[in-house]
Amino acid sequence: MTDDPPESAARHRNRHGGGHLDDLSKQIIEQLQEDGRRSYAAIGKAVGLSEAAVRQRVQKLLDTGVMQIVGVTDPLMLGFSRQAMIAIKCEGDLDQVADHLAAMEEIDYVVITAGSFDILVELVCESDDQMLEMLNRVRAVPTVTSTESFVYLKLRKQTYSWGTR
Repeated sequence: MTDDPPESAARHRNRHGGGHLDDLSKQIIEQLQEDGRRSYAAIGKAVGLSEAAVRQRVQKLLDTGVMQIVGVTDPLMLGFSRQAMIAIKCEGDLDQVADHLAAMEEIDYVVITAGSFDILVELVCESDDQMLEMLNRVRAVPTVTSTESFVYLKLRKQTYSWGTR
């Protein structure tokens, strides 16, 4: 077993400027951002490629971590009545703390930030008791010095359609 972080090397490279996308790949991504279930044939027609060429490009985009295709759900409809953003201050190696937090199943979002907090994480929980348990687990992570919780009351907007540049 290794101590490698959960993020793949290819995904890391692409998130940090290591990959370049041509216009056709960007158009394919934009098509899928509009409708993740759009067929390869329909995408091919829109961007001027064959179905096979689109399939190949999509697979490459998935394999390199440029994108992922997922079903986005409403946590409330699935029985997760509590969501919160937890702002964390810590000392030491931020990558190690972020990796430790990312390994927790209830945490679905982890970012290292600049500003008054070092890391932000999002918790999705079934109950207040589970939320409290998770807060205690986050606070117990070595080098975490403080947390501030922002419990979600109502979701007003959530999109994934920022396009490509």
